[in-house]
Amino acid sequence: MRLFLDANVLFTGAHNPRGKAALVIEVGKSGRWDLVTSVYATEEARRNLTAKFPQILGDYEALVSGIHIVGHPPDLPFPTGLAAKDRPIFRAALASSASHLLTGDIRDFGPFMNRPDQTFGILIQTVAEFLKSVAD
Repeated sequence: MRLFLDANVLFTGAHNPRGKAALVIEVGKSGRWDLVTSVYATEEARRNLTAKFPQILGDYEALVSGIHIVGHPPDLPFPTGLAAKDRPIFRAALASSASHLLTGDIRDFGPFMNRPDQTFGILIQTVAEFLKSVAD
């Protein structure tokens, strides 16, 4: 499985090192899953951490080290109705051949969650949904 991590997953993983997002990253780094994110997502997470929790930026840098970081090609498709701010995230997930896009952005990605028929085969889930699916 190739898991694309949205900015909020990176942010949460750094902010809560004992939480579910951090667990997914830790297990992925151990080799169970291939982890990927984008320049766009890493910059967004870093910007938000700098504003809210600057003391953990070192932890954040350690967290993202070892995660494959890709660009976001502007010419790739996206699901109809996806907010413009989320298109770079989706396009980067598509470009990286991700099997999953993990996000906490239920407001914008919610209509597309667990609907790979609408998302070019990518399964969009929250971290909790993903962990539940691999535990079953």
